[in-house]
Amino acid sequence: MDVDRVAELRRWEDSGAVWRVVGRTASTLTVALMTCDGGEEVGRFTSNDPGLLAFVGGRASNLD
Repeated sequence: MDVDRVAELRRWEDSGAVWRVVGRTASTLTVALMTCDGGEEVGRFTSNDPGLLAFVGGRASNLD
């Protein structure tokens, strides 16, 4: 089953939580899903989805 990671990050942002890029190559991102205060990691995924790479761009987190 394919997961829409962009939609997932948008929902995460809309709920007031934080996501952070914890790994990056030219074609892959690893993203940590954090609590609302950004203090605790509650999930993580790695993806090579071009839509996700475009959505995140050069940002390190949704706080950028």
